[in-house]
Amino acid sequence: MVEARTRISIFPLSGAMLYPGLQLPLHIFEPRYRALVSDALARDRRIGMIQPQRAEEGAPLFSIGCLGRIDQVEAMDDGRYNLVLAGEARFRVARELDVTTPFRQVEAELLEDMDDQFLAPVERASFEREARRFADAQGYRVDWTSVAQLDDLSLINGVSQIAPFDAAAKQALLEADSLGARCELLVQLMQFFGRRDGDDDRVTLQ
Repeated sequence: MVEARTRISIFPLSGAMLYPGLQLPLHIFEPRYRALVSDALARDRRIGMIQPQRAEEGAPLFSIGCLGRIDQVEAMDDGRYNLVLAGEARFRVARELDVTTPFRQVEAELLEDMDDQFLAPVERASFEREARRFADAQGYRVDWTSVAQLDDLSLINGVSQIAPFDAAAKQALLEADSLGARCELLVQLMQFFGRRDGDDDRVTLQ
């Protein structure tokens, strides 16, 4: 389901993903994004995180992002900010607005998310098995006891947010329309990105 359209001030940043229910720390130093944060703090404390399709000024945006609320903020003497965004809801861009602010704004639809969705036991087991293989192959240290205690949504969204995949893969995860679909895609991506070339430690797409 989709809610009414709303105006969202956005922070386009490749590779920086935010999911509902999770947090994202940010260091804000560019003047236009300092203005964005100042404006958000004066209004509703909300900023939309979204990826640009290309790494260039004014690049088109992907269609799906996530609205975050400034949960913690540290204002520095030189005008920079350290802040933590708490994810509230995904949104779909309807159109970009013509604005005079130094930061970009969009008209967007807030999406009803998957809070009440669960994985089947076989899906959860398959995911955890592949996650162990991927972590071992990449040399990551993981507290699997803590992982086992996470609910399905926190586990899948948490891994999706921090996984070391490219921007397009991360966007595909964010756009998945069900928890099961996101889980299945995560497994496929771990298999795809987790391949190695002989003794070379780099992740390879070959």
